[in-house]
Amino acid sequence: MVMTGLRMIIGISLGVILFAGTASAVEPADVEKYVNARIEIGEMMSNYFKGGESYGSGQRPSPEKMKEMGDDINAKLSDLLSKRGLSLEEYRVRSKEIFADKEAVDGYLAKHPDLKTRYDALPLSRMSGGGGSTGRGY
Repeated sequence: MVMTGLRMIIGISLGVILFAGTASAVEPADVEKYVNARIEIGEMMSNYFKGGESYGSGQRPSPEKMKEMGDDINAKLSDLLSKRGLSLEEYRVRSKEIFADKEAVDGYLAKHPDLKTRYDALPLSRMSGGGGSTGRGY
């Protein structure tokens, strides 16, 4: 009787652990959406700051110019993400979870060598952005 109860507890515990592992895995469609968005964002940001032209004569922009640039970047990001059915806030929050699943991201990129090349070419951010282990701040 005790053994049956113990087996039942172990079975339930294992079921909860396996279910929790399955529930925390990201969906392949989400991986595709977020990886493609990150590639497009990285390429857009690289083009935006290419050659430092957006900064003017190599000097730090004024606070007004910085705010203007921030607003412009956020508008461009919002437009880009809306094409994928995402908001800027949703991307910022959820991308941490998506890119934390390195196995899923690497698996997706392995199936798409052209995207992997573009992904690997993205510049690393000086800021971690709090977004997983990629070091990319977007």
